[in-house]
Amino acid sequence: MSRSYADMPLHYGQVPPWLYQRMSKMGVAIVESIIQEYGRAAVLQRLSDPFWFQALGCVLGMDWHSSGITTSVMGALKRSVNERSKDLGIYICGGKGKYSKETPSELMRIAHNTGLNGDLLVRSSKLSAKVDNTAIQDGYQLYLHSFVLSSDGDWAVIQQGMNGANGMARRYHWHSPTLSSFIEEPHTFIYGKNQGRIINITDKDAGTTRTGILQLAHENPEKLLPEIKKLTMPSHHDVKAKDVDLKRLGAVLAVAYEKEHLDMESLLLLEGLGPRTLQSLVLVSEVIHGTPSRFDDPARFSFAHGGKDGHPFPVPTMVYDEAIQTLQNAVQRAKLGNTEKNEAIKNLSKAAQQLEKDFQPNNNFEQLIERERNDSWKYGGRTVFGKAQPPKSGNQLKLF
Repeated sequence: MSRSYADMPLHYGQVPPWLYQRMSKMGVAIVESIIQEYGRAAVLQRLSDPFWFQALGCVLGMDWHSSGITTSVMGALKRSVNERSKDLGIYICGGKGKYSKETPSELMRIAHNTGLNGDLLVRSSKLSAKVDNTAIQDGYQLYLHSFVLSSDGDWAVIQQGMNGANGMARRYHWHSPTLSSFIEEPHTFIYGKNQGRIINITDKDAGTTRTGILQLAHENPEKLLPEIKKLTMPSHHDVKAKDVDLKRLGAVLAVAYEKEHLDMESLLLLEGLGPRTLQSLVLVSEVIHGTPSRFDDPARFSFAHGGKDGHPFPVPTMVYDEAIQTLQNAVQRAKLGNTEKNEAIKNLSKAAQQLEKDFQPNNNFEQLIERERNDSWKYGGRTVFGKAQPPKSGNQLKLF
């Protein structure tokens, strides 16, 4: 199994209620859409993929590169998904700080109601935390433990630790269907900054060390991980052109604003939606339907609903609400056997991928961001600092 590290700067502060409520609504709509199309197992598989997780946080309006994505996304999902756990078959336990300690009792309650093996689930929860806090000694102290369970008995774990000395965070991802051992290569992914050599007795090459520990418990492990694959999230807060696949982003904008490669049936079924809402829905569609290779530039997904701190632009609350309503409506119709609108939303991501093959973007990334910021007030743009205001100069800028 793969193991990687990337920077996530520690961010503090609270998500404002106006954004948190929208994150909860959009989050559960995305989860339900995935379940309808691909099943409960697909939700857990996606949550265990850090690139997809980062993209989800961006499309929900969180700052694209910060540690706050983890706590805020899992908090919003726990709130909305658990209200629907009986019909969705997905349960989210634990959380940040004191809430992480409630995981065993939450799991036992779920086990009592579903017939799952509560003792085994609690053991899995505790072992995953012990591995990331003790067996791997990388300078990061765990402060978040989220255990996501399906009614089928599969689970995923998302954990995060902080290193106060360097102001960075590291996120750990687990997925039970790919887990063969808690003590050898258990992770789907570890997401954090490379600190050089660390103590990692779960490495596949540390078998001798583990044997030595069992035989001589008083000795420290001497087998160190020689090399760690790196995936680096930058420290800069703003979104830069180098953080985004401009060909992919340009294709999204062309579908939204020019209706490129969008079939007539999809156009009719999504009639009444303006290009700005279509832009958001193309990216939401990809979060639901995209393959793993499509999430290696998660910053691109912040062009759905911006970011709470104004990067790359303020959160367009009117667009956000319309996208939520459209997705919720499609999910409800699908429950009644009417899947046409769901298919229309799915076709948005297909159209963008088709157009992307031969698309050549212009070099006007900064102008795109400027236009989004200039137009933000029209769409109810908001940040943690307040509501967006009309620009003093009304320059009209051309998109990709």
